Parts: sequence; C-alpha cells; structure tokens
Amino acid sequence: MLYLTQRMPLLNPSEDENKSPGSTKYHQHITEMSQTIQTSCSLDEYDEGKKTLGASTIKFGELVILGYNGCLPSGNRGRGRSRFKLFKRETPNGVKPDKQYEVSPQKPGQAVKSKGKHTISYTLSRHQTIVVEYSADQNTDMFQIGRSTEPVIDFVVMDTVPGAKSQEECTILESTISRFACRIIVDRDPPYASRIYAAGFNSTNNIFLGEKACKWKTEPGMDGLTTNGVLIMRPRGGFQGDAKPGVWREVSVCGNIYSLRETRSSQQRGKLIESENNILEDGTLIDLCGATLLWRSATGLLRTPTQKHLEQLRQGINDSRPQCPIGFNTLVLPKHRHQTAKQFLEENSKQPYAYLKCGHVHGYHQWDSNSNQERTDRTCPMCRDIGPYEALTMGNEASFYVDSSSPTHAFCPCGHVCSEKTTKYWSQVPLPHGTHAFQAACPFCATPLAGDQGFIKLIFQEAID
Repeated sequence: MLYLTQRMPLLNPSEDENKSPGSTKYHQHITEMSQTIQTSCSLDEYDEGKKTLGASTIKFGELVILGYNGCLPSGNRGRGRSRFKLFKRETPNGVKPDKQYEVSPQKPGQAVKSKGKHTISYTLSRHQTIVVEYSADQNTDMFQIGRSTEPVIDFVVMDTVPGAKSQEECTILESTISRFACRIIVDRDPPYASRIYAAGFNSTNNIFLGEKACKWKTEPGMDGLTTNGVLIMRPRGGFQGDAKPGVWREVSVCGNIYSLRETRSSQQRGKLIESENNILEDGTLIDLCGATLLWRSATGLLRTPTQKHLEQLRQGINDSRPQCPIGFNTLVLPKHRHQTAKQFLEENSKQPYAYLKCGHVHGYHQWDSNSNQERTDRTCPMCRDIGPYEALTMGNEASFYVDSSSPTHAFCPCGHVCSEKTTKYWSQVPLPHGTHAFQAACPFCATPLAGDQGFIKLIFQEAID
C-alpha cells in the first residue's frame, strides 16, 4: 500500500481556492502527492496503478475497504488489496446510454449484437426483453468493482470477516457480494465528478437483469436494482472532525437514488429520492452486502493525515515511556498485532493492554485471569471496574481518520487506537449487517462495537523515573 513520505498541509478548500479541483496549483499538488511515495507490503501500488490505468498522475480518489488496517491478511497484490486508487486513464473508457430496443423471443442473440457494444438487458417476461445499448464516452473513465477476478473488474473485493488475521479466516463458502457489483464513472475534466451505478459489465460488456430481478419502466426507458443492492451513505457536514453519519440509500443500475427496500433482496423497490444524486462525496460509504468501501476524494485526502504523521503520533506516545502500574515496565504501542504465539511471548512485556471498561492501560499480567478462556472480563486493579481486557494496536489506515489529533481513544472490544473524534464518528455509523440489520463497527477490523459508547479514553501512566 502507498503512503506519503511528506507531511501535506491540512487544507480547507473553502479557504484556499488555489487547491480546488481544476486549478494549476491543485494539479501540481496532486502530482507531488503521487510522486512522493514509499512502498508497504510486497507490491508498489503506484506502479501497479500506472500499469493498469495508465501513466497519468491525476488521481480522482481512493476506495478503501473497511475492516483491514492497511493491508489484507494475504497481502496487497494486484487487483486484490485493501485500497484502490483511481487514476485518470490514458485512454477514456467511459460509456453512456445510447439507444433502446426490444428483443424478439425468437431471436435472443439479438440482445448482444457485438462484443464491443456495452448493453444492459432487462428481461420483463419470457416474451419481452428490453435492451439498452451504450456508446463510448470520451469524457469519462469507468472503473468496475466486484468479486469476479475477470479482467473487466478493476478492484476485486471479497467478503469481510470481522477480526480476521489470516487468509484462512477470510474464507467464505457462499459470498453475498455480486461478481460484478458496481461501476464508477468519473468525469475526465475538473471537478472530476465521480458517479456510482449498481451492477458492472461482464467480460462480454453486458449486464443482465433476469426475470426475477427488481426492475421497472421509467420515463427515459428502464431501470433496476441488483439482487442484494448497492447502498451508499454520505456523511453530513463532510468527512471531518464534526462529521455525522447520513442516511443509507440504494443506488440503481441507472444511478438513481432510492430509499432502502424492506430487505436487501426484496422485489419491491424503495421510494425515489429526487433531491439526491449518485455523485460520490468525500467520506461516502458504499456497501456491497458483504464488504463496505469508503470513498475518499483527491481533495479530501489533502486534509487526511499521512502515514508518516500517524507514525509520529504513535512514536510520541512511546517517547513518553508509559509504564505498567503493576509491573512498572515500559510499554510500547505497536503498529501491528502479534501474528504468532512465539512473537507474542517475546514481546508481550512491552505490549500495552487496556481495561476497556475504565481505560486504564497496563502491561500483560495474570491478575484476575481465567486460563480456561481466551477472553474474559477482568477486574482492573486500579479502579476495580470489571470489563474486557484487550491488547492495544495502532489504527494505521489513515483514510479512516476524520482529523489529525493524537491517538487517545480505543475502540471496544478490539483495542484499535486512534483519535477521539474518529472513534466518536465511527461509533455512530450504522453499518449494514446481513440483509436488514445495522450495527456500528471498528473501521480497522470490522469488529462490532460493544460497551456504552463503543470506545474508551485511554489512561496511560507516565514514567516515574
């Protein structure tokens, strides 16, 4: 995964017009961001992006999967990674609706006249199929997301398993994510508006909505929804420190916005929301029924802390030399969780743990422990509160942060550490769970939040020597 090595200023577009999309300084700033990079994991994402999308340094934005703290358990490789950067393509590949016609049941092959033509087929009955043909659009770039590994999919997304630490734990027997889940069409000219549509074109450039799919006739032509739907939620007030979660909506195949269906696969569509559109705003969440993505715009990323800044914040905590109030040993907040039992035994003397009911930070100890269970409530020796006792780990995915403040709070019950405003925001976000439920979860590991607030303020004991 890519991280910037240079700390960029936290900009407010309303205060600095020179940093707005389309300005010369904006393009210069984006270029500097793209050129000043370092590599994490085994593959350089920037080079991979250039191979896939062209050599352009204009970045439209990024898609980040919730539940992975900067890297997939199997590593970030090729089109399967925790983050996908959308760069302007050398050659536009966008499409737009062109013409519509009805296909005779005696000539089903007529629905696909040419492999080079993009089409959407709406099967209304055994005797009636409506085909909408798309033509090339030289003003837009198209990016497709889905579970399929076919070349037409730019970003391969698998089901997110909360708290998974290995590839084996991520194995899902029956995925609810569509093979061709959705597509994003981006204007090639400023302000680079990015629009999302349900369903993606397959290897023969077609989208098929079968007889049982939710679809209907509209004044312009046809529209429909995919089986489990594509949901979006925009934050109210922008994706920043005072952000509040918005309302979940469903986006259709043609990009119209509807209220949610009774269940994800219901045959009855929701109400059309004419006052809303399918343009992605910074911080928009995209749920594919099995995985949730966060959209970060290029301008929004300018206000986001860099990986180098997060590392400085983590190091600042360690430089203060926090101590365990029981063993008086110095604690070190790690960047990653322990992957093996051996590594844990070697480093647990420095690993900070927190009682997530009160927030007191300790080193690992056996006080009030039950060796017969992996995780039980423990009694804090400092205040006697009873609650989960969990190892603390830095939240490394910078895109999930709504500000650049110090990591003073931790999510419950997973123990991922980040800023106060970041924990407050995500604790209020109802993420889709199953076909009709919602629950707040840690963005770094997708573990459902617990406790009164879902997070706790950490209480470190400073060194006394």
